[in-house]
Amino acid sequence: MAGRSSNPISVPSAAGDDGTQAGASVRAGARVSAPLSEGAPISEAEAIARLAQSEDPSQQYYGAWWLGRMRSQHPEAVPLLRSALRQRRARDPGAGVEENAVARNAARALGKLAPLALAAVDDLLEVLEDPDDGLREAAARALGDLRAEAAVQPICRRLASGPQGAGALRPGTPRLMEPCEALLEALGEIGQGGEPVLAVVEPFVDHERPLIRSAAARALLQLSGEQRWGTLLVELLEHPQLQVRRAALMDLGAAGWRPALEPIRRTLAENSLKLMALRGLVERGTGEPAEPLLLACMDELL
Repeated sequence: MAGRSSNPISVPSAAGDDGTQAGASVRAGARVSAPLSEGAPISEAEAIARLAQSEDPSQQYYGAWWLGRMRSQHPEAVPLLRSALRQRRARDPGAGVEENAVARNAARALGKLAPLALAAVDDLLEVLEDPDDGLREAAARALGDLRAEAAVQPICRRLASGPQGAGALRPGTPRLMEPCEALLEALGEIGQGGEPVLAVVEPFVDHERPLIRSAAARALLQLSGEQRWGTLLVELLEHPQLQVRRAALMDLGAAGWRPALEPIRRTLAENSLKLMALRGLVERGTGEPAEPLLLACMDELL
């Protein structure tokens, strides 16, 4: 189950509908055959071409998104995304472009392209040290998606200063010093626990922000299996803020904690999100309640 990004990126809505597989190799300087236009699906070859050219970052951004969205296994996809990961561009508010937009989208795409993207783990680890916290966030999520065990120690170092350090408010912004939510989720997804890792994560269950508490409880539940962390997530399903209830739903689904079935069913949130959480219980969970009861609850919500 995908992490819950705190910086969602909007993309043209019709872009992911064409899953055509292209066999032809595309040169790095290949011409992009058609302008980017909303409502015009493109092929894999076109996405590769858009990412390969260097004149128009918006085309690269779109190409990177498409390759990740369609889980491309084209042999040029990962090398081009690794190259895009090294691009650094300033934010352009007038064009609605975030800082290092292409590199961030390349990181997100790489997280979706296992097993080929395992070759990019070292690149993503390098990006984890970048001064751009948004880029670090994208890299952390990708490393979690790739289950990159080599990322455990670097991520723990980022979080080691705890809620008063890594989790402190960045002066002049609403962001934290580190993208704690993504870093915590990545540790849970990688799944390599041990006392040193648990000791780094546990202080964040007392963070002032409920989304950070939820991410920490999710990671601890995934790493330790201890019921108390599932109970903490269930408590967050009753939080007055809808955003927090949504996050707790996704975190329970990601952890596959089946005892949360009834609390999930009763949560005041969209049925679509409750269905996603229940699907996580089916796909990732074990034990009681058994799968037939979970599926019956899903049918009830449809």
